[in-house]
Amino acid sequence: MPRKAVLPIAAGLALVAAVLTIPTASAGQSLAAPDISVANVQAHLNQFQTIANNNGGNRAHGRPGYKASVDWVKAKLDAAGWTTSVRTFTTSGATGYNLIADWPGGDANNVLMAGAHLDSVSAGPGINDNGSGSAGLLEVALAVSRAQARPTKHLRFGWWGAEELGLVGSTAYVNSLSTTDRAKIKGYLNFDMTGSPNPAYFVYSSSGQPTGSSALQSALEEHFRNIGVPTETTSVGGRSDHAAFARSGIPVGGLFSGAEGRKTAAQAQKWGGTANAAFDPCYHRSCDRTTNINATALDRHSDAIAYSIWKLAGI
Repeated sequence: MPRKAVLPIAAGLALVAAVLTIPTASAGQSLAAPDISVANVQAHLNQFQTIANNNGGNRAHGRPGYKASVDWVKAKLDAAGWTTSVRTFTTSGATGYNLIADWPGGDANNVLMAGAHLDSVSAGPGINDNGSGSAGLLEVALAVSRAQARPTKHLRFGWWGAEELGLVGSTAYVNSLSTTDRAKIKGYLNFDMTGSPNPAYFVYSSSGQPTGSSALQSALEEHFRNIGVPTETTSVGGRSDHAAFARSGIPVGGLFSGAEGRKTAAQAQKWGGTANAAFDPCYHRSCDRTTNINATALDRHSDAIAYSIWKLAGI
């Protein structure tokens, strides 16, 4: 976004002061959701690929690539002012790790939570599944920090372990909460696969979900409506980490760009791409690398993460 102007010195100094002022949200004010840089999200994906390359080709539970992924994301969040904690659990004979990050402030009795699983399958590095959702959520967390946001609700993000083994990490986290602490979580947004190479624009359906899920669905749909991209609702059932929250009566929502399912002719006409081909032909395969990402889908979904969190958290 180039900006260039020639101004008198006094006016120029005033403009510099204004530009250097970081916008912050304060009581009674709202900040517009940021345009998330897809280049930044892709840089995070490159880091996940490097971690996998250096650790046997994957970032799976119980493997060194997963713990290295947790440590890298944690360091980025710590440097940005988030309060982080690593929660452990055990499954399949190995220690698992959930990374929880809290943004200071907001109503502690009114928590908006968002999450993405950080682990891959053992067959490959898992860059779309689910480096994409993890990287998008990380960049939104960094955007919260850059804005020095002051949300009305308390913001908490989670990066889950052992999702690929049956939603183990997210389930362990929800089960570890007291009834009181579960009741404080007023909504959970899940981002699992957001950069599929033959992408869809699916929004989790609120039908049959806990009361309040319709507000989450609406906020996610609103972003895509604003940019002129049609969406479809989908019921992902128990296939991702939202399921543990939904079982506890917490309203849930989320985004999904498609996995092994095939794009119909109607969907190809609506979204582009290839009809009768998988949304992600590298799903759970070794070819799920940085080359397995549609940058436009990644950009749109990452912006939707930011838009929904800004709107729902009252930033």
